[in-house]
Amino acid sequence: MIRVRYFAGAADAAGRDEMHLDAASTVGALKRHLAESHGAEFAGVLGRCSLMVNGSRLGDDAAIPDAATVDVLPPFAGG
Repeated sequence: MIRVRYFAGAADAAGRDEMHLDAASTVGALKRHLAESHGAEFAGVLGRCSLMVNGSRLGDDAAIPDAATVDVLPPFAGG
């Protein structure tokens, strides 16, 4: 099971703070699944987000391990 946590604008666009998925093979596959699940507004936000898998930023071809936590982080501003 994969835990997906949404932050700030990503949470607003997804309409939730968190969800659980049975599996996603790669980061890219997860992005496609999330975009399809949450619609066009979320897909636009997702394009500007970073996905952190267990605290590390991975490329789209990287495998997501079982029981991973994936954070969907939009760009943040501030100091």
